Amino acid sequence: MDPLHQFHIKPLISVIVADLDVSFSNSALSMITSVIIIYALMMLGMRRRSMVPGRWQSLAEIFYEFITKMVDDNAGRAARPFFPFIFTLFMFILVGNLLGMLPWAFTFTSHIVVTFAMAIFVFTMATLLALIKHGFRFFTFFLPHGVPLWLAPLLVPIEIVSYLSRPISLSVRLFANMMAGHTMLKVFAGFTVMMGAGLGALGYAAGIVPVIINIALIGFEIMVATLQAYVFAILTCLYIRDALELH
Repeated sequence: MDPLHQFHIKPLISVIVADLDVSFSNSALSMITSVIIIYALMMLGMRRRSMVPGRWQSLAEIFYEFITKMVDDNAGRAARPFFPFIFTLFMFILVGNLLGMLPWAFTFTSHIVVTFAMAIFVFTMATLLALIKHGFRFFTFFLPHGVPLWLAPLLVPIEIVSYLSRPISLSVRLFANMMAGHTMLKVFAGFTVMMGAGLGALGYAAGIVPVIINIALIGFEIMVATLQAYVFAILTCLYIRDALELH
């Protein structure tokens, strides 16, 4: 089977509005499922708060403390008002990535349109925050303090291009890692099946090696799924810090 078939968006409920296809797809279902899982996790964790936390409360507190430390370390205490946004962003990407590891599940973070929408929202929010807080002084961000003015014609365009490329790099990093990892898993899984079908008993014996590799790849992909959610969230923290402090 085509290893890219798993990324096809399929309409589950066809909806056409004024010649515009707004059908409810497997991607939308995956996003809604992720939101429900996050909501259920936090509700279960906060339902019976106690001094000696149970399993669900411990898990919810781990995520809360982890993101709190991330925000404080990378964006500063002044960014505490943005904690709910960063927490939601991290959990949404993490659960979406891990949900896509399940058989027959859809990984919505493997589509550039989804990751770019999140990245452009983060970029726009950080830029508006900087403009509101600093006004026209925001544009000094493109000429670092202490740089000679004669370097401005060279340095400013470079800084502007670097700044505008933030949503592209942020979105492509997540999308590319998830697509590449899932494609690799599909290729190795198909290779294992073909060896068993083509070589009989000998093929099944030889197929043990690809199975072991698949198990290792699944563990690696889970690590990548978690790491990509962390990277997306931590870069968001850094962008917010830049907006607040013009570093």
